[in-house]
Amino acid sequence: MEVMNETVKMSTKDTFLSNFNLLDFSFDEDFSKDIRSAAKNTIEGLEFPTSKVEYWKYTRINKIIKRDYSISAPENKVEIDLSVPSKNCIVLINGFYSEELSFFESEVGVTFSSLSEAKKNSSVLKEKFNSLVKKDEIFAQINSAYHQDGAFMHVEKNVQAEEPYYILNFVDDSNILSNPRNFVFLEQGANVKVVLKTINTANAGSFTNMVSELFIEKNAHFEINKIQNEADDSFQIATEQVVQADDSTFKINTFTLNGAIVRNNLNIDSLGKNTMTYLNGLYPLKGKQHVDNHTYLLHREPNGESHELYKGILGDSSTGVFNGKVFVHREAQKTNAFQSNANIVMTDSATINSKPELEIYADDVKCSHGSTTGQLDEEALFYLRARGLSKDSARAVLVNAFASDVIEQIGVESVKEEIEQYIDDNYQGIK
Repeated sequence: MEVMNETVKMSTKDTFLSNFNLLDFSFDEDFSKDIRSAAKNTIEGLEFPTSKVEYWKYTRINKIIKRDYSISAPENKVEIDLSVPSKNCIVLINGFYSEELSFFESEVGVTFSSLSEAKKNSSVLKEKFNSLVKKDEIFAQINSAYHQDGAFMHVEKNVQAEEPYYILNFVDDSNILSNPRNFVFLEQGANVKVVLKTINTANAGSFTNMVSELFIEKNAHFEINKIQNEADDSFQIATEQVVQADDSTFKINTFTLNGAIVRNNLNIDSLGKNTMTYLNGLYPLKGKQHVDNHTYLLHREPNGESHELYKGILGDSSTGVFNGKVFVHREAQKTNAFQSNANIVMTDSATINSKPELEIYADDVKCSHGSTTGQLDEEALFYLRARGLSKDSARAVLVNAFASDVIEQIGVESVKEEIEQYIDDNYQGIK
């Protein structure tokens, strides 16, 4: 009798998901376990996107999903410079909360803690957690199913936070796969600024799959400054799900400084009247970096206003992608929506794919969108050099001027100084 031996080859999806087999969530709260279970069931019916999917047309993810990863909390004491100008800082290492490195100074009306702690104590979290995450986005569902820990913030009615709050996510080893999860709820009239930084201190390949749910209630004001500084061989997919109520203001400033492949999914649902929304981004790219900014802003009610400004500086063989869509419902009369993507291409081998979009069903609106791509102005370079500047200095001055209107949107002075210093340090000797 002949015996046939068959080897069943695992699919790329199954192989990737096998990275999570050793994770144990038995300690988790019951409501969170239910969410994890539902997300796993949803994942079964989803596939990883390919370039045939319009939403992912210019970003190929095979490099992300075909790498072998490990998921582990740091075993040894981590030496990290935490000289942040704040009295409140949550630190995550490889997606796990670090009680040792985090520090807090109690502020009346502000609850700031790890997500795992909030799952035990917060009724708001139990009611709203995972309510904004899209069911058809596989990476967001993977985060819902396998998130390790993250940051939680609840700001009570009319509380004006005195200083910015920091959330720092570090990767300190090679081939680390982490799924940090953040949750922010601002009650009516609250006002706070947050700095969210992802940093690879190991300078080695990794994949960070981060999801943040942000709730901005009536007349609340929230600003988040997001700085992405991955290693040259690291990947990140960051998803922000935002809802705004009447008279609220939301601002997000995204600065992608490094990373092999970085994808930002920013989805904002403007549910209320008289909302103000600001979306700003700067991506100074080099090497073979690939950065993809996808934004979706939905105006549902009248008198909303949104301003979207993304700028790219593309050098070497880098690739930038911008796809921003503003959707104006029929009921959203007197909406003002302005969208702009501008890029400087520094070399012949750099590439930008830009697609700003408007979809408008209201007839009393002021909406505009535009995209420009060009090189540094040779006449301006000549003008500056004629006044004594070197070629490198003249180019750096023009790059700074190009980036300045994005940098000026930053409401946290230390972050503004950090980005300005980065531009100064990296564009003196550009080719």
